[in-house]
Amino acid sequence: MADGSGLETFSNHANSTTTATPPSVAAEGQTQAQRDAALKRALVFISIAAASAGLAYAIVRATLTRAPIDPTTERIQQLIDEANRLLKQLDEKKPD
Repeated sequence: MADGSGLETFSNHANSTTTATPPSVAAEGQTQAQRDAALKRALVFISIAAASAGLAYAIVRATLTRAPIDPTTERIQQLIDEANRLLKQLDEKKPD
């Protein structure tokens, strides 16, 4: 039943002419496969967590409104503008 269909029985497989891999090598391969699978899962988890954090940060930044302008700051700017206007008027009234 070695037709390549993958339906060989254990007894047919054991009687085949191929050499069997030693148990230690098979165990190493299985252990390596387990490590690879665990690493893959960890990387997928980290990727999802990073994408979620980035998305949450972007949403928070977009939804936060800037703090309203402080009335004191607004009044100070008005006073500065008025002072500049008055200085300009004085400069215009000076005799040359």
